[in-house]
Amino acid sequence: MFALPARLQLLDDRLAVRSNRLSRHRGLRDLLRVASRLGDGVAWYTLAACLFALFGGEALPALRHMLVAGVLGVVIYKLLKMHTLRPRPFEVVTDVVCAGCPLDKFSFPSGHTLHAVSFSLILAHHFPALGPAVYGFALLVAVSRPVLGLHYPSDVLAGAAIGACLAQGAIALV
Repeated sequence: MFALPARLQLLDDRLAVRSNRLSRHRGLRDLLRVASRLGDGVAWYTLAACLFALFGGEALPALRHMLVAGVLGVVIYKLLKMHTLRPRPFEVVTDVVCAGCPLDKFSFPSGHTLHAVSFSLILAHHFPALGPAVYGFALLVAVSRPVLGLHYPSDVLAGAAIGACLAQGAIALV
């Protein structure tokens, strides 16, 4: 089971509560729900299809890197979730309200953030003009997770770090 040192867990709890309070603002909550839902994969699959339609074979290296990072990302985050068994903040922190739909039971790491970071880094590497858009979207996805009460901030940071490593590895090795 996942266990941060007590002081770090207290900080994570407090940050989770503060983040989640932002979900009280309907417009922000609705925006982040949409970003989170698109971060389930819809946005990335659509963008990949558009890139292939627009650039054909020129898009294949980026799509190959995304595929490798995506598959490895799923394996890594599922293994981590199965071994850490960290409950979601809305299940254990009384002041955190679930304002979104979790895709699975456990919190650590944030798979949405992992994939958003890895895919945005890969896409910006191959198509620099997309950088501002994909980085902005990745940031929205990452912010959505604790605001919606689905993840602790440390889950998001871990997901981002893993995603960055996967992107760099996919670009360097594939």
